[in-house]
Amino acid sequence: MQEKLLKPAGMCVAITRESAPLEGLTGQRLFQPETQIANSIFKLAEVSKDNVTQRVVSEEESGQRLDNYMLRFCKGVPKSHIYRIIRSGEVRLNGRRVDASCRVAEGDILRVPPIRTAAKREDIVAGAEMKTELPILFEDEALLVVNKPAGVAVHGGSGVSFGVIEALRRQRPLARFLELAHRLDRETSGLLLIGKKRSSLKALHEMFRDGGTGGRGADKRYLLLVKGRWADPVRHVKLPLFKYLQESGERRVRVSDEGKPSHTIFRLIARWEHFSLLEAELRTGRTHQIRVHCAHLGFPIAGDDKYGDFALNKAIQKEGLKRMFLHAWKMALPHPVSGAAMTLEAPLPAVLCEFLEALSKNECQDYGQKI
Repeated sequence: MQEKLLKPAGMCVAITRESAPLEGLTGQRLFQPETQIANSIFKLAEVSKDNVTQRVVSEEESGQRLDNYMLRFCKGVPKSHIYRIIRSGEVRLNGRRVDASCRVAEGDILRVPPIRTAAKREDIVAGAEMKTELPILFEDEALLVVNKPAGVAVHGGSGVSFGVIEALRRQRPLARFLELAHRLDRETSGLLLIGKKRSSLKALHEMFRDGGTGGRGADKRYLLLVKGRWADPVRHVKLPLFKYLQESGERRVRVSDEGKPSHTIFRLIARWEHFSLLEAELRTGRTHQIRVHCAHLGFPIAGDDKYGDFALNKAIQKEGLKRMFLHAWKMALPHPVSGAAMTLEAPLPAVLCEFLEALSKNECQDYGQKI
């Protein structure tokens, strides 16, 4: 089934067979002392607690807002404290007081007052349950492409102390720059791009904003299994999405005229008696866009614990599907530096292939190539 559905694209870039262990997330030793480098990311984070520190902004760091720049190297310091010392003038840029929105430039000299930045070991070990490796699908001097497993956050926050980007930075202490080019929900697997240079990161951000509509845009495709019998071979869904917070503080999204314009193109791949396999093409990149569009139309994604059919989720867990069936499987975009056409693919995970095979044994398939 996997070969039929996800055959390699002719323009696919070279794929390496490396995999990156999520060290620090496995309960193993976080890093080897003999490999610690004086100018590594870990050392940069250690702002003195007793003396004023001065930093020179590098070319790769240029263009960042001051608050984001400081949060990057002041690990373990609350955001409120960072903003307080900027407002009070204790932080100086080239000897002048500046506000948090000021952007730093190459060669700028930043004065940082004494602050404590001790990392909490319990935060690092919090991801110990993620006993997995992170496959690297492509890497060059400009970007890194990984195949993110389901259940792994892309970054720390919202109750998760450690994610993919933190793991990569710990694993690569000599890397001068590693930043997420986009996001994937924790429950979603598949292609995740990381910029290795600020110039390439900016180019990738522009591509994702443009979507797949222009020559410089990124065409992102997902595979998903939904409850119900989807009828249209191709369907354009344009429903505005509005973000809000529940009383618990959890972030949610709903269809609302108050929301931002959102556009998803769905294509029917296969259909059974009670399920449909779809490909979703994102023309905009709103939070939870595919999940909310599907749920609003009455076709919730199998295994979706936020917007899905909870009774169905419980039933399919007994059949072996213990995750959301949403996978970022393909992306076509120009290389952020050379402009050369790239097509990246992440094969459908084995657990999802196995569920489709079991579905075909239990239900009659009446649309699409036999699985």
